[in-house]
Amino acid sequence: MGGVTAPSPVEVEPTFDTDEIVRPATPWVTIVWNDPVNLMSYVTYVFRTYFGYDKRKAEKLMMEVHEDGRSVVSSGSREEMERDVQAMHEYGLWATMQREDQP
Repeated sequence: MGGVTAPSPVEVEPTFDTDEIVRPATPWVTIVWNDPVNLMSYVTYVFRTYFGYDKRKAEKLMMEVHEDGRSVVSSGSREEMERDVQAMHEYGLWATMQREDQP
């Protein structure tokens, strides 16, 4: 008898519109640079006060600034890092921001 056969399933490859592919935003970082003006105790105070770091972390970052000439003190969106750099300037520290993947 002439039974009805179901059509065979067809596998379809998913397609992606390249305009819809979204890469995660590359985080930005705030860098505090060494300077001959601010005391190490003051830099530690700023890191504890502004970022809320505990004493151990604040001192570690301060020593990086002192010994290596710089330290990455925060990371996040561009807007957040602009805010952090501005705050560091208001505390009298030399700070810049850059994309995390830059040297």
